[in-house]
Amino acid sequence: GKNEYDLLVVGGGSGGLACAKEAAQLGRKVAVMDYVEPSPQGTTWGLGGTCVNVGCIPKKLMHQAALLGSALKDAQHYGWNISQPVHHTWSVMAQGVQNYVKSLNWGHRVQLQEKKVKYFNIKGSFSDPHTVRGLTKAGKETVVTADNIVIATGGRPKYPMDVAGAREYGITSDDLFWLKESPGKTPFLCYLYIVFIEIVVYICLTGLSPDVSLECAGFLTGIGLDTTVMMRSVPLRGFDQASRISKKNQICFTTQQQMASLVTEHMESYGTKFLKRCFPTKVEKLKNNRLQVTWKNADLDTEETDSFDTVMWAVGRAPDTKTLNLETVGVKTNSETGKIIVDASEATSVPHIYAVGDITEGRPELTPTAIAAGKLLAQRLFGQSSELMDYDNVPTTVFTPLEYGCVGLSEEAAVQRHGADNIEVYHAYYKPLEFTVAERDATQCYMKMVCLREREQRILGLHFIGPNAGEVIQGFALGIKCGATYPQMMKTVGIHPTCAEEVTKLHITKRSGLDATVTGC
Repeated sequence: GKNEYDLLVVGGGSGGLACAKEAAQLGRKVAVMDYVEPSPQGTTWGLGGTCVNVGCIPKKLMHQAALLGSALKDAQHYGWNISQPVHHTWSVMAQGVQNYVKSLNWGHRVQLQEKKVKYFNIKGSFSDPHTVRGLTKAGKETVVTADNIVIATGGRPKYPMDVAGAREYGITSDDLFWLKESPGKTPFLCYLYIVFIEIVVYICLTGLSPDVSLECAGFLTGIGLDTTVMMRSVPLRGFDQASRISKKNQICFTTQQQMASLVTEHMESYGTKFLKRCFPTKVEKLKNNRLQVTWKNADLDTEETDSFDTVMWAVGRAPDTKTLNLETVGVKTNSETGKIIVDASEATSVPHIYAVGDITEGRPELTPTAIAAGKLLAQRLFGQSSELMDYDNVPTTVFTPLEYGCVGLSEEAAVQRHGADNIEVYHAYYKPLEFTVAERDATQCYMKMVCLREREQRILGLHFIGPNAGEVIQGFALGIKCGATYPQMMKTVGIHPTCAEEVTKLHITKRSGLDATVTGC
């Protein structure tokens, strides 16, 4: 055709790169356009998107650093002589994490070269449905035309614009993972929480921020920083929060939002402080360079202040579309969220323009779904495939100190969809064997399986709080994806002694009201 490329992908994150590489593998001429706008604090990074640079990868590595700190405490109970006090050096951890991330950046560049995908490190904007223009760092205009264009620019953290000093003095997850020195007493702020760690984090309830902020607060506490989370509302919105007693059906759900509350309860026992139903009003820089945060306590109707070394905001994420000029070419977005509206085939309102990943409306903001959707899109465009991405029963995990993994429906969603009379919830409180000798509290180690009550008892959802939750849920996700039933789960032989085997032994229902604590080995 008249266009230079068969496919142009705008955005070099997980979904976009997966789509570009798959299309190149299918013999098409492909280009990728990617540019990282520096954060308000000046932080920038390389090719690979949020997950690689400022999300899943550095977060999981810093979570691992915190777990090792806990393991050092446990080790003494197992006979290891650990000289006290034990100190953590942020700069050593940060250097190791950042070096690994940079190796991934380089790896992506090499893979694009090997697959003959042209890479443009420029910020592009549409001039017509088949043309994207942008300026190089040297100021030279580049024009790229393509038969098909995929938008995969992802999202960036938002700042609470109603809080004076928020943008000027606060950081976000875009900055935290690239700090060379410890954030010290840092506040994390969000409309869901505000975390002070010698940091304060304020967390909002939109997008993925609530779990990202809890994860950050968790590992910051774990490496020895004094961390406080300020919560404006409930934690982990969007995850399982069974929280009411249905008198009509006499089904007793917990009086708190169950799984989310267990996660935060454990964090509190682990040392993270929580300021609940509080929201910040201003941040000011003091003469000693510390940051003074002023907030309102909704319960007490008081104004309070404290000072911190760092304030981190986690008030949601916004799709990175501002400079794309979408309105000019007619790509429709949700006016409230700013996300691009797509159909089941990832197609936008404009023929030949598609979108995948965090930028799309109604899709989970998860790396694996973006990768899978990107690959399938390329296969439909260039490989004679008709397979669509299936967004049901996608497993995920929150990497808080005590991890929370889940797949399928939450208890509330199951009740909403099928009616309380038609679901059965099996649950258990258990104690990991590893916790016993170390005398660790297992009060919040809990799991529940949400099933249909009809004869087959198909499993609708599985929720697990405990060590290695991601590894546990990943395996069970296959069974649930394949339509596993409760009787089939009960016929599955567990691996002993593991936490995961307790899933195969669930037999106490919430409906029964019986004590769900596991006893014996």
